[in-house]
Amino acid sequence: MLIDSHVHLDHRAFDHDRDAVLARAEAASVRQLIIPAVDRASWPRIHALCARTPQRCFAAFGIHPLFIARDTAGDTQLLDPWCATHAVVAIGEIGLDFHTAEPDASLQRRCFDEQLALARARGLPVIVHARQALEEVILTLRRHPGIRGVVHSFSGSAEQARQLWQLGFRLGIGGVVTYPRAQRLRRIVAGLPIEQLLLESDAPDQPGVNHRGGRNEPAFVAEVLHTVAALRGEPPESLAAATSANTRQLFSLPTIGI
Repeated sequence: MLIDSHVHLDHRAFDHDRDAVLARAEAASVRQLIIPAVDRASWPRIHALCARTPQRCFAAFGIHPLFIARDTAGDTQLLDPWCATHAVVAIGEIGLDFHTAEPDASLQRRCFDEQLALARARGLPVIVHARQALEEVILTLRRHPGIRGVVHSFSGSAEQARQLWQLGFRLGIGGVVTYPRAQRLRRIVAGLPIEQLLLESDAPDQPGVNHRGGRNEPAFVAEVLHTVAALRGEPPESLAAATSANTRQLFSLPTIGI
């Protein structure tokens, strides 16, 4: 079986066929999914979706750096009471994104620190977004020792991957690795400790090479699996078992029948 460690299944892109998307995931042996939030408005949607599909879909709650604004930055203060009363396996999606000038970098840093502190207090892993900010993300994680998690859609260097592993962080690998032009990522993935690998879709975004320009979905994690297995020279079945075990361990997921 496979686990999609990062999918925005609550996204409106799935509103017309969400059940069919889940059925296709099941047919592709993608049996469990982690659904991270991006803003406070998404928390109730994700909670309802996971409550409807227990043992299958699992919620992470947080504020994505691109969804932070001065008038909503206080939403991070609402995260702790929300997590106290709703089933949650991680704090996320949180992090830093310096691709554009907004949201303000200082505001992003503050909210990232606040959410990391909450994760540590609650003993929860974190799902981290880092775009053009990975060095600062690593420095920030060093200031919060003891937190575990995953840097999703990893696009850094081999040295950054090594530093993250030393900090106890796994790497989420998705559709980008299926593109032959992603040579650096492919080299890194081929040499990573197998214990550091998680597979993800990031659907509806970041489709693989066979679905370029279309909507991504969890079933396509199977294609990521086969690409990564080929790069590493490992049987897909053993890689599926290892990455699923990694994901279950990180997020304390229940084991389900194959």
